[in-house]
Amino acid sequence: MKKEQLMAQQIIEKLGGAENIQSLTYCMTRLRVTPKDESKVDRAGIKDIDGVMGVVGDETLQIIVGPGTVNRVADEMSRNTRLQVSALDEDGEDDLAKTTKDEINRKNATPFKLFLRKIASIFIPLIPAIVGSGLIAGITNVLVRSGVPKDVPLMQMLDMIGWGLFGYLAIFVGINTAKEFGGTPALGGAAGIMLINPALANITLFGEKLLPGRGGLIGVMLAAAFIAWSEKRIRRFVPAAVDIIVTPTLALLATGIATLFVLQPVGGFISDLITKGLLNLLDIGGIFAGIVLAGTFLPLVVTGLHQGLTPVHMELLNSIKVDPLLPILAMGGAGQVGAAFAIYFKTKNAKLKRVIKGGLPVGILGIGEPLIFGVTLPLGRPFLTACLGAAVGGAFQAFFKIGTVAIGVSGLPLAFLIKNTNQIVLYIVGLLLAYIFGFIFTWLFGYKESMAKNI
Repeated sequence: MKKEQLMAQQIIEKLGGAENIQSLTYCMTRLRVTPKDESKVDRAGIKDIDGVMGVVGDETLQIIVGPGTVNRVADEMSRNTRLQVSALDEDGEDDLAKTTKDEINRKNATPFKLFLRKIASIFIPLIPAIVGSGLIAGITNVLVRSGVPKDVPLMQMLDMIGWGLFGYLAIFVGINTAKEFGGTPALGGAAGIMLINPALANITLFGEKLLPGRGGLIGVMLAAAFIAWSEKRIRRFVPAAVDIIVTPTLALLATGIATLFVLQPVGGFISDLITKGLLNLLDIGGIFAGIVLAGTFLPLVVTGLHQGLTPVHMELLNSIKVDPLLPILAMGGAGQVGAAFAIYFKTKNAKLKRVIKGGLPVGILGIGEPLIFGVTLPLGRPFLTACLGAAVGGAFQAFFKIGTVAIGVSGLPLAFLIKNTNQIVLYIVGLLLAYIFGFIFTWLFGYKESMAKNI
């Protein structure tokens, strides 16, 4: 039996059996399961399964198994339970979105945390496409700045493949937002189109021409949430016989008018507030801002809320064509790598060494969850020293104002997305600093062999 098949069977058993699983989905490193009865779930047993790096309890149960493995385990669980990954229920609403209200009532969570989780749920399914497109766009950027002519057919093809998604990302965000708020996905996509449609430039309101893309993804989410809200309320008063015709028509019309007069301007205002606020923070705060942002990023990753920052990165790219925040936050993973190296060379625990050896390659490539949940967080103190190492790297990135031209995974591959050749070198220096100081802090006072007894 393959490792993934065994893991899937064991996880299902510890979840209380296939009949206790209400929904199943996954992201880059985590299985996201909604159990029907939480009392039947053996969380400690799940953590003890070979290959499971950790369990996080939020609106859903997040089981960290690592990149690559998560896809195969999810497929095996889907076959064993006959549940589709991210399956839609009979009303067309995503299982995860549908159960969120019930989970919220049972769990103590602040409105802000719940808001970030909802944003994260919109962007998590888009991460593979964003990462792949961003990396191709970044490599194309490096080749062009290295002297390769931009009008060569191969470069034109790479440019199209890399940047294509970002031109139509509003549609995907609209679809996922509508699903998250219980509406029809296609109507959410239509709401997204309203904000990027070139025909907006032909419309004049209050003496000013409208600007396609104004409001960015913030405006798209507002419009898609509004169309989901409108659709559900209109349906209450529409006879079932004509629902398929009348409800979407009225919802689209209402959303179109609301978007042009209210939602797009509001989205633009919020977008400007976010981008200008961050830029002012980095300009005024400088090194200190880099220390705080990089040093506190890993706790956000632990909760899974870091995905909620995706629209912030996109708004920066949309407004100023460069993202100075991503290189700073990328230092969080680099600090983990340095800490993991220190523990590897210092420990005599064979299991711990094996976990580190498995997590280091993907950690260097920008996926930090295996090291966080498999090494530093269970040990405790190394998680803090990793954050300190990240803070040093973040200060360096902030001082030199390093920025990316797209978003993607962090770590070493992020070098391809850095704005220009000189900054690529500086980014790598900052990355090495985070490695080095994560190592030093952990070696000096972050790890004792007694910590590994129960890992």
